[in-house]
Amino acid sequence: MNALMNTYNRVDLAFERGEGAYLITAEGRRYLDFTSGIAVTALGHCHPHLVKTLQEQGAKLWHTSNLFRVPGQEKLAQRLTDASFADAVFFGNSGAEALECGFKLIRKYHDDFGDPNRYKVIAFEGSFHGRTLSTLAAAGNEKYLKGYAPNVDGFDHCAFNNLNEVRAKVGPETAAILIEPVQGEGGMRAADIEFLQGLRKVCDEFGLLLMFDEVQSGVGRTGKFFAHEWAGVKPDIVATAKGIGGGFPMGVCLATNKVAAAFGPGSHGTTFGGNPLAMAVGNAVLDIILADGFLDSVNKVGAHLDARIDELLRRFPGAFDGKRGKGLMRGLKCASGLVNTEMVDALRGAGLLTVGAGENVIRLLPPLIVTNAEIDSAIDMLATVAAQAKAA
Repeated sequence: MNALMNTYNRVDLAFERGEGAYLITAEGRRYLDFTSGIAVTALGHCHPHLVKTLQEQGAKLWHTSNLFRVPGQEKLAQRLTDASFADAVFFGNSGAEALECGFKLIRKYHDDFGDPNRYKVIAFEGSFHGRTLSTLAAAGNEKYLKGYAPNVDGFDHCAFNNLNEVRAKVGPETAAILIEPVQGEGGMRAADIEFLQGLRKVCDEFGLLLMFDEVQSGVGRTGKFFAHEWAGVKPDIVATAKGIGGGFPMGVCLATNKVAAAFGPGSHGTTFGGNPLAMAVGNAVLDIILADGFLDSVNKVGAHLDARIDELLRRFPGAFDGKRGKGLMRGLKCASGLVNTEMVDALRGAGLLTVGAGENVIRLLPPLIVTNAEIDSAIDMLATVAAQAKAA
């Protein structure tokens, strides 16, 4: 026993250090890391540019609070808006905080500029938005809501990729639509491009705001800076986190000026969010992600992963039913009779770290700096485990 609250079924495995796409135990065993801390370590472990930046900033200044200007915030905010749809940015510490900021913006916007009776958000079955009471309610997953009644009011739910159901759900109290362009926890399901475009049209027709949860899919994970860019859709609000800090806790809520105008001094705040240490790391992450050719390289290696997955599916139809996701946010659906968590355990024994997801899916989330050779190594381990699972 230890003093930690019993909130995780942790694997009895600990790591001493990391190098690129690998995690290494104190005994020296190397594991190919296709979890990336659940899509967090976008540039791998101990990227030299991030390490150097963290050390230099750590020796100068960690925290001042938002009572004063933080130049690193201003720089990072400008770079994020230059690279995206957004005009304004709020920095927090996590994905859940970024979502909460978006929820408050939605209500404040309609209270100030629209209909103050509008407060409800249409969200989607199979989604995951965080562990706060409101983000749990937004997802509507009974497994995670159990024990926390009454549920936070203000969220309606529709089937994923069903535009007719969305239109039927819009009512006089509807304020916005919230969606993950690629569902992570829910099974690595990518929204149809036509569906995302249809949501924008519905929002425009009924005066709703469109909010994307890109906590997992953002910052290059799918081969574009944000996953919604594949659909050519302009949102009103985006929440992102995970990859933007490269492993350092950071959450970001981005919005258009039209929506951000609802916030004024005192409307929202944070003690730790946007501190100089976090901003230095975030800017270092963007130095790499926004460099010429980087996202092109992500798309090339993503195409290699896609081709190797297709090969795996042809070889082992008895182990896998199909693939999910996009870019370097991929899922393998396990065949009937096989359990994804058991496959994850077997893969870990072979030296490959993966993570499960809904609908019996194995998530593959390599760092964006992964090489073709490392992908080939991961596929070899998947093939070994698939062959053993099929034989059993």
